[in-house]
Amino acid sequence: MTITDDFMAALSKAESSGDVSPLLELYAENVTLQNLTDKEWSGKDGAREFWEAYLGNFDDIQSEFTESHEAAGMGVMEWVATGHMKGGRELSYRGVSIIEIGDGKVQAFRTYYDSAAFVVPVEAK
Repeated sequence: MTITDDFMAALSKAESSGDVSPLLELYAENVTLQNLTDKEWSGKDGAREFWEAYLGNFDDIQSEFTESHEAAGMGVMEWVATGHMKGGRELSYRGVSIIEIGDGKVQAFRTYYDSAAFVVPVEAK
C-alpha cells in the first residue's frame, strides 16, 4: 500500500465520521496545504483547520477516487465529490489533489477543483 492509498482511505474515513485525525497522522510536522484560494495552511494545526473547515461546508460529502498514481515522491488523485452543502443543496464536483511525500509522510497537499459547483445559480424572474 502506498501513502497515496493511505491518504485516500483516511479522507474517506474523515468524510464519513467528521474526524480528521486519520488524515493528520499522515502529515509531516511542517506540512503545507493549499487549495484554490491564496491562503496556505501549515503544520498539523493548520492541517486540522483546513480539513475541519472543508468538512464544515457540507451536511455530507463523499469523494470517489477515479484515478491515482504515486511515483518519485508525488501522489496524484483524481476524484469526484458528491454530497450536500450546509442547508441541503445537492453538490457534485470534480478535482485533482497532489501530495508531496518525503520520509514516509505527506510534506505538502495541493488541491484543484471545479469551484463553479459552489456558485448558487440565480433564478430567472
